[in-house]
Amino acid sequence: MSDLWSTSGYALLDRNEDGYLVVTDDFIRAYLARPELAPVEGESCDNERALHARLFENPWDRVSPDDLNALADQDVVANYQVVLAFRDRLDAAKTVEQCYMDLFTSGQSISMPILFIDHLAHAIARNIFSPDDDPFELRAAELLFREQTVTNVQGAIILADADTVDIRQQRQDGGHFSLIELAQNQAAAQAVVELDVLSTDNVGEYLRRSDQFDMALDVTFTRRGLDAICRVMERWVRHFLKREVRINPRQEIVDEHWTWHIGLDVNATAILNDLYENKEVGKDRLEQLISLFALEMMDGEEGMGSATRSPVYLGLCRGDNLRLRMKPQNLLVNLPPMASA
Repeated sequence: MSDLWSTSGYALLDRNEDGYLVVTDDFIRAYLARPELAPVEGESCDNERALHARLFENPWDRVSPDDLNALADQDVVANYQVVLAFRDRLDAAKTVEQCYMDLFTSGQSISMPILFIDHLAHAIARNIFSPDDDPFELRAAELLFREQTVTNVQGAIILADADTVDIRQQRQDGGHFSLIELAQNQAAAQAVVELDVLSTDNVGEYLRRSDQFDMALDVTFTRRGLDAICRVMERWVRHFLKREVRINPRQEIVDEHWTWHIGLDVNATAILNDLYENKEVGKDRLEQLISLFALEMMDGEEGMGSATRSPVYLGLCRGDNLRLRMKPQNLLVNLPPMASA
């Protein structure tokens, strides 16, 4: 059987007794082996080669400012600073999951590049899911760590991997369609993006192609892809918070007792805030909504605050550039707290 998301680095990690990921020497070595840090024959200075060899031998070895100042290439110095800061965060957190949570709960500004945050989410998603899981849920889980493009195809809302789309959005003359052109001309977008939409007919292909990120997902209301996003979010919350929730799609929010909501991306947060405050939301903004959801707590009511007994409304939205970057951390840090008994 093919492995799931081998590019996640999951195979280089260990799991502790609680089921969380523990960083290994080989996981850090994988970063050291990247072209941004690997010495280049005939270009890298002796100090750079020596530092790289020392860290490859012991990835946790301390690197002093003097060690970095001795490197001739300042771009390499900057790359080392980023990777070493990432390494030290992982070391302090003890698990990949805790490192991810600490980024959003420490109260400090996030200086880690988005690529590294996505790497963490990718590995965690692989820890949550297995090759035996429903391929629709596996494809939906890609939203946790990869940006998507949003296309309306004959009334269906189709999500496709943004990086894959970028590679395929080549004009015949070798140029690219601009975002403005794509926004104004859906036919142009569809002409240059030829991806298989996951269906019951090709569902068996997903696992073999999971690292290619070249299968699109139909998330139209009532379609299987939207339900799969719900199941993914439920498992995400359960893994991190040990809380049972049930999430279902909604086409609208009609609730006189609306008390809590969470935007799953920047645009959805703004729209839900305005709707909650009874501010007018124009048609153009509403059309950006991919879906609304209702999240219900399944923990039971004993010792629960009133907010946890009411639905938590969620929103998922595309931007003006037809892109969707989900912020799965919002589900972890913005849920209503459990009240003390």
